[in-house]
Amino acid sequence: MLPGIFLIAGLLSLFPQTANEVSALISRMEARYRSARTLEAAFLERYSEGGRLLRSESGTAYFRRPGRMRWEYQAPEKDLFLVDGKTAWFYVPADHTVTRVPAKQSTDFRTPLALLAGEMKLSRVCSRVDLASSEKAQTEDGVLLHCVLRGTKDSDSGSAIQDAVFFEVDPTSGELARILVRQSDGVELEFRFSNWQFDPQLPPSMFRFDAPPGVAIVKGEAALGGT
Repeated sequence: MLPGIFLIAGLLSLFPQTANEVSALISRMEARYRSARTLEAAFLERYSEGGRLLRSESGTAYFRRPGRMRWEYQAPEKDLFLVDGKTAWFYVPADHTVTRVPAKQSTDFRTPLALLAGEMKLSRVCSRVDLASSEKAQTEDGVLLHCVLRGTKDSDSGSAIQDAVFFEVDPTSGELARILVRQSDGVELEFRFSNWQFDPQLPPSMFRFDAPPGVAIVKGEAALGGT
């Protein structure tokens, strides 16, 4: 009986129990990603509305500091979302079109993940980070953190928009396993990450977009709500 008790105690010790331990986990995660100039990971992206899964896509994401990222969608279709530091590009080869918009103006779901290509400080987007009490981690040892987004106001009503972001983190390594973006209108976007690589050899040319011949370039952000 005693070995079982010690095993449970050991497992519990991996999970943050106090505000100080949550803070330590955040620092571990931030330091893990801030120490790398380039990052690479496989991802699975799931888009839902009203609790109903509408789309699931997968591919590989690349990040390069400062402020560059490249999302190569491989299934079910090959698309590209790229941020070169100033401009966000969304390229759909099948449509022969690319949409561009200044990165700071883009409302695309992926742009908050630019934290991975920047200073990697959650305090830039979160006014507070707590243990998530109403959500369940998807990985066996994962710890789920609730990011209370810095307040934004609805342009019509002036009331606060209750969007939320959840970070699932490995408590030992500090690596991100999942990010869940939940909007007040019932839209959810989930990113599951695996096979993180730190400081892979990624040439700067990977984060530059050159439109292929015959591709129409559209200004705006109408197409930047997910692929």
